[in-house]
Amino acid sequence: MSDRPHLRLSYVVARLDRALRVRIGAAVAPHGLTVAQYTVLSILRDRPGLSNAQLARRSYVTPQSMGQIIRALQEAGLIERRPDPGNQRTLRTAITAKGRHVLVKCDAAVAAMEAEMLSGLSGRARDELLPSLVSAVHSLGAGRLDF
Repeated sequence: MSDRPHLRLSYVVARLDRALRVRIGAAVAPHGLTVAQYTVLSILRDRPGLSNAQLARRSYVTPQSMGQIIRALQEAGLIERRPDPGNQRTLRTAITAKGRHVLVKCDAAVAAMEAEMLSGLSGRARDELLPSLVSAVHSLGAGRLDF
């Protein structure tokens, strides 16, 4: 019998998720953002024009929570919202120049944290980690990660 505890991959991933949320929160807080706000700005950089519902699904928050996140980002001048030409009741959201500037600073802080997180891995292991995790996400039917 082994004295080594049995670790489940799902448990380790959950612990990593919690650790990442704390560390990303610490990295983006000096720039005035929460983890959820940083996530929304990151998504909008690559996918401008998404609705609140689309942003909520991609950010794993409720539509009600997304409304609060959107209001805070809009009040800070980091995003703008415009009516959809085909449906005036739907507001499309886009990142502003100020939002892009803040996002660049946050991305640098998060990249430094990620480098620290991966520092114990070989170059090959680092190269294989992201595609492996993306494959796992797809295998569980959790959506595409191209935002």
